[in-house]
Amino acid sequence: MAFKDAFPVAPKHFLVIPKNRDGLTGISKAEDHHESLLGHIMIVGAKVAKEQGMTDGYRVVINEGKEGCQSVYHLHVHFIGGKQLTWPPGV
Repeated sequence: MAFKDAFPVAPKHFLVIPKNRDGLTGISKAEDHHESLLGHIMIVGAKVAKEQGMTDGYRVVINEGKEGCQSVYHLHVHFIGGKQLTWPPGV
């Protein structure tokens, strides 16, 4: 499932969340049996990014745990773009 982020940090910012989360609260909890789910999330994100016109690039972000600024405790992946992003991000 993909949808616009409620608090976008760039002109294009959407999330990809698996419909069946399988209890996966974050990337640190991923196990071998999540491999196809994680790959599917990335493929869906790339397709949506292309549909959104993010052809010059974008950033893919997974926030993990308190120090990683995770605020929603189920796995979700941010796809951020639509402008020139800076580096390093939020350090």
